[in-house]
Amino acid sequence: MALITMTREIATLGKDVAAGLAERLSLEVVHHELVEHGIAERAGMRESEVHLFLEGEASLMERWRIDRKKLSRYTAQEILELAVRGNVLIRGWGATYLLRSVPHAVSVRICAPMPFRERELMRRMGIADPTAAQREIKGNDAAHNLTMQRMFGVDWTDASLYAIALNTARVPVSDCIDQIVRLVQSEAYRETPQSRAILMDQLIEARVRSALGGLFDMGITSSRIGVQVKDGKALLSGALSDEHLIADIVQRVHAVDGVIGVNPIGLFK
Repeated sequence: MALITMTREIATLGKDVAAGLAERLSLEVVHHELVEHGIAERAGMRESEVHLFLEGEASLMERWRIDRKKLSRYTAQEILELAVRGNVLIRGWGATYLLRSVPHAVSVRICAPMPFRERELMRRMGIADPTAAQREIKGNDAAHNLTMQRMFGVDWTDASLYAIALNTARVPVSDCIDQIVRLVQSEAYRETPQSRAILMDQLIEARVRSALGGLFDMGITSSRIGVQVKDGKALLSGALSDEHLIADIVQRVHAVDGVIGVNPIGLFK
């Protein structure tokens, strides 16, 4: 099943490319409302809080109140849960980074130079001043890049995150769609049992990290508990001496959907 991740830079016609891909390949385009709702439910936050933070629009006080590590954990899990469904196109949300090691995930960047983006934003929003349009674009880009830095420590403009980058000022939308469809349908990006297993292991690992989130919040940080999942088996590592705590951790991990075994040997000092 097709799995496409795409960055969402404003005024590059990325929405048109996504819509064309959805029609050609019968994909579900994951909109921000769906992602925000899932993250808010998992994190116990209001959707408005999640939206403002992830869109880079939260105030200084709101950013201070939000637990970034907690939000990062639940964002990763939500994106992976959506990816496992298959036949989806996920725009933004760090998906190109989170799914970078999944062999059948086609990561796409739709970009364009500033003059093109200025004209497109002016047309779309009825803005008459190119300077105002450029200010809006730069502010939007900076906000999204800062959010990805805070959440995952990643620069979304890093070319190594993408299988293909397309400049819509030089490549028409229809041709962009054709290029991406060819990649999706190529042998290199065909979903296999092995690539599916890699995706499932990543999802299970994200579920485990979320399940242990309460312990992290109590001061037992993720740096003290390592999690690695292979073929559904969770390998835990760390340096803990409290046997009751270790037993609690193992019990929580065993209860995670998809986990078929737990190796806690690495937890002991």
